[in-house]
Amino acid sequence: MFETVLVANRGEIAVRVIRTLRSMGVRSVAVFSDADADARHVREADTAVRIGPAPAAESYLSVERLLDAAARTGAQAVHPGYGFLAENAGFARACSDAGLVFIGPPADAIALMGDKIRAKETVQAAGVPVVPGGRDPHLSEAARKLGAPVLLKPSAGGGGKGMRLVRDLTRLEEEIAAARREARASFGDDTLLVERWIDRPRHIEIQVLADGHGGVVHLGERECSLQRRHQKIIEEAPSVLLDEETRAAMGEAAVQAARSCGYRGAGTVEFIVSGEDPTSYYFMEMNTRLQVEHPVTELITGLDLVEWQLRVAAGEPLPFGQDDVRLTGHAIEARICAEDPARGFLPSGGTVLSLREPQGDGVRTDSGLSEGAEVGSLYDPMLSKVIAYGPDRATALRKLRAALAETVTLGVRTNAGFLRRLLAHPAVVSGELDTGLVEREVDGLVTTEVPQEVYEAAAAVRLDELRPRGDDWTDPFSVPSGWRLGGEPKPVTFHLRASGGDPVAYAPRGSHTVTDDEVSVVLDGVRHTFHRAADWLGRDGDAWHVRDHDPVAASLTRAAHAGADSLTAPMPGTVTVVKVAVGDEVTAGQSLLVVEAMKMEHVISAPHAGTVTELDVAPGTTVAMDQVLAVIAAHDAEGATEQ
Repeated sequence: MFETVLVANRGEIAVRVIRTLRSMGVRSVAVFSDADADARHVREADTAVRIGPAPAAESYLSVERLLDAAARTGAQAVHPGYGFLAENAGFARACSDAGLVFIGPPADAIALMGDKIRAKETVQAAGVPVVPGGRDPHLSEAARKLGAPVLLKPSAGGGGKGMRLVRDLTRLEEEIAAARREARASFGDDTLLVERWIDRPRHIEIQVLADGHGGVVHLGERECSLQRRHQKIIEEAPSVLLDEETRAAMGEAAVQAARSCGYRGAGTVEFIVSGEDPTSYYFMEMNTRLQVEHPVTELITGLDLVEWQLRVAAGEPLPFGQDDVRLTGHAIEARICAEDPARGFLPSGGTVLSLREPQGDGVRTDSGLSEGAEVGSLYDPMLSKVIAYGPDRATALRKLRAALAETVTLGVRTNAGFLRRLLAHPAVVSGELDTGLVEREVDGLVTTEVPQEVYEAAAAVRLDELRPRGDDWTDPFSVPSGWRLGGEPKPVTFHLRASGGDPVAYAPRGSHTVTDDEVSVVLDGVRHTFHRAADWLGRDGDAWHVRDHDPVAASLTRAAHAGADSLTAPMPGTVTVVKVAVGDEVTAGQSLLVVEAMKMEHVISAPHAGTVTELDVAPGTTVAMDQVLAVIAAHDAEGATEQ
């Protein structure tokens, strides 16, 4: 076994790998960019090496700097985690050339399975069923032969980028062009393939494990059908759709796919499955790395997949065969991401002011967070994963919903409350899943109205802060009692604005109990308890940032910009494109700026025809959410700018 392993990643997965390294007595080396100097994975590793400035291209994606860090710390092997360089064949080869063991499959297997077209051809030759389709240069011909609907996919990458569902073939050429642009921007390769689209499909994947001695086993399946924008958000094992016969057949197909490319280590073979007929399953792709959702497989098999990655990479044979694998109980995972469901799931950010992550009693949290951590816009939005295990699916669902209700991440908006509501949806509870379910039901799962008790709790905190402390004399006129000379007491009123809500003037009317980290209010006989930190309140996975609102200042701002609209940043991020200058005339809907955060671009467009009167940013400017970017003065009815 290795003495020292470098973990070429960050955040949650780096912490996860370090945990297993520690349990095996292997020395861990973390790497970090300037933005991650105080990150949790840096503190938990045995040693850590700075590898460059914050942009990933200059740090976590720099092969040269990663190899240098390994050499300087005496590492014998490199664990790539997932994301960044985990599925980069060039990195795997560079590790081997430097005398390091790459804890993953051979570079040739990564390259083969990373090319979706070659991968399909290879597994098909091994007898694995594939979705009917075609590829460049006969893309249009193949699509028309298949008939609508069809799915366009980039050959060089995944994650939903560049994928286009085409239901109207009259728009085929337009959709192909758009898919090529996005594929080229995301992967540097605009090669496409087309596949028959299966309506209401289910996404089921098989975990495989292969050693370097010819041993290959599968560890059952994971259901990953709950997705948003082609990104998985809930995963579970096993799937309620499969019977034992179908599970065995899909597992054998996954084993054959792994053998066809000379696989070694932990990998995942993904299938698209008909919800109407589970025996109709088709190979989609193979992920040549550890998956985000690997904990659900660990919980139902009792195996530590990171440990077996290490053992296989060190040359050990698998000591068990397919007949020795047992699947027991049920496990479900929820991905906690820095995003705001009430604002269309735009990325969020900020400082983690208060953090509570459930553990124990069938609940596990894999996380890269700690209190005081700064969640920025440079990297992936996933912060942590909450996983629940039980003897059956109903128990696991209940435990996970309860765990999400206990999850507190104040200072950064997350999707925890949204996920808790999703897990209570009747279709999810019954197991009637498909990859389009979340998009169809999303409006009913997102809450935009701010409950009255939130304002009551925020007012209670402010009222408590105004009350006298200690035994010193207090000016009675400074006490917030509402007392007035010669009149009835008037309730103390606070001007507040909660995230997602309009400004309100609120007078608390219930009874309150306020502590350093909690506030309880009783309204109409019902007690509501919130976690609190600074101006943040949270409960049941949801959180609100309730700030003081100055109506006078707001009125002056509106007067100063009469007839104009301020364009604000919809998310914390970096301005990457500025297409206008002060004095430019713009038309309604014209693209003016682009803000990028966590691999997502957001275009800022003109709300109406007008003139740019203020422009406060340039390319490269880092902006906070709601920060003013530009001001557009509207044209009058004749088209002239108001003076």
